[in-house]
Amino acid sequence: MPGTGTRPTTDKVKEAVFNMIGPYFEGGTVLDLFAGSGGLGIEALSRGMNRAIFVDREHQAVRTVKENLSACNFTEQAEVYRNDAERALKAITKREVTFQLIMLDPPYKKQKLVTLLEQIHNAALLDRQGVVVCEHGHDVVLPDRVGGFIKTRQEEYGIIAISIYQWSADQQ
Repeated sequence: MPGTGTRPTTDKVKEAVFNMIGPYFEGGTVLDLFAGSGGLGIEALSRGMNRAIFVDREHQAVRTVKENLSACNFTEQAEVYRNDAERALKAITKREVTFQLIMLDPPYKKQKLVTLLEQIHNAALLDRQGVVVCEHGHDVVLPDRVGGFIKTRQEEYGIIAISIYQWSADQQ
């Protein structure tokens, strides 16, 4: 079981997210930044992504991600790190990697989604055709634009909202 701070994305929301952005992928790399149980990144791997990087600051969550990756036979395609999101983004930036999919599902009480989006934008971590999926409380309204990213879609599922960002056309 994940740590007490983990709230897994419901199957209904996960299915809706992947129907919006996929539903399937022809390769690519996913970053699951607040991995929790790893469900979002593992789902992306099962739908065709070749690689995944999972980050969570909780020791128990990291252990759970590793167990779930092993159970799904995705261990070889994944890297799992225990780190806080902003530090992890700095470390990833040094590797000069870009992602086709970035999943941001921070704990609702401590959201810094705009700051994280700015950091991802400034470090050019998102592939030009990639998407950033932000999961947040339905009462949180994210801006239509963050740096060169534009919000292309927002949907609500009860108390959960999903906002999707991509590079704006004038930034591509």
